[in-house]
Amino acid sequence: MKLRLLIEFDPHSKRWSAVYPELPGCASAGDTEEEVIKNAREALELWFEPS
Repeated sequence: MKLRLLIEFDPHSKRWSAVYPELPGCASAGDTEEEVIKNAREALELWFEPS
């Protein structure tokens, strides 16, 4: 399965955000681009965990 990861930098807050558009509520943030990608992968794993 392929999923899109949208990453965006907010110059006002100087932080990065990431969201998987196909997965409601699966999003993350970080101080660097590397950190936001790492956090997004973790969020993706948690999203698919059974509740």
